Amino acid sequence: MTKDIRKIAWIGLGVMGFPMAGHIKKAGYDLTVYNRTSSTADRWVEEHGGTAAPTPKAAADGADIVLSCVGNDDDLRQVTLGEDGAFQGLDEGAIFIDHTTASAEIARELSEAAKAKGAGFLDAPVSGGQSGAENGALTVMIGGEQADFDRAKPVIDTYAKQATLIGPAGAGQLTKMVNQICIAGLVQSLSEALHFAERAELDIPKVIETISKGAAQSWQMDNRWETMTRGEFEFGFAVDWMRKDFAILLDEARRNGAQLPVAALVDQFYADVQKMGGGRWDTSSLLARLTRGD
Repeated sequence: MTKDIRKIAWIGLGVMGFPMAGHIKKAGYDLTVYNRTSSTADRWVEEHGGTAAPTPKAAADGADIVLSCVGNDDDLRQVTLGEDGAFQGLDEGAIFIDHTTASAEIARELSEAAKAKGAGFLDAPVSGGQSGAENGALTVMIGGEQADFDRAKPVIDTYAKQATLIGPAGAGQLTKMVNQICIAGLVQSLSEALHFAERAELDIPKVIETISKGAAQSWQMDNRWETMTRGEFEFGFAVDWMRKDFAILLDEARRNGAQLPVAALVDQFYADVQKMGGGRWDTSSLLARLTRGD
């Protein structure tokens, strides 16, 4: 535990935030939590201890570090800059860390708002999904100032296996976009490969055992091929969330001029999965587009 960090606040106890906040409490920090649905905050306190606050402002009051993990840009603005937002209670010298996957634009906006209060800000989206959050094994991509990162890193390390300062405010969110672009192509390619192997009447376990030892290997292949071939998708990172992320990154691409033809196409494939009723399915459900109409 970092000696100069005594009180921490956490805002947003969803699928990711609930276990992430739990790791901080288990590390011995004094933690206050806020969640829009108060019963969830009460359940967290019952499970982990700590205190539940009635508003983000009340949670942030007196905290050395305030962390958030909410839904989107609008949610983030509400819990930070709203009338009862955390920035209304943010102390000079405190650090606000946002783990929401949001736009680089709002990251820069909140960084400036934090500076105006004499506070620090880190945009810190994560990768690793619910299992990574529960196991304290997330990858955290961070934008902000070195001094704020150095001070906050021991707290972030309680739920992360990797935490890297990429660059100034917004760099964390931009890196998360890079991450999602890579995943989009990998999952679509893996879906097509499994579909092809099935049509070719190959022994799929033997195929995967062989090619996973070579250049085709990926996290998606290692962790998803079995559930994909069984048609199991009721878990993991939801298609609805991925489409939210795609909306952010495609908007950024229009702004910076990047050409993303594969990402744009896979986004439409995920729209097809939503139409199939798979909005809450794992992103590996791209395979269902190819097989469920057979």
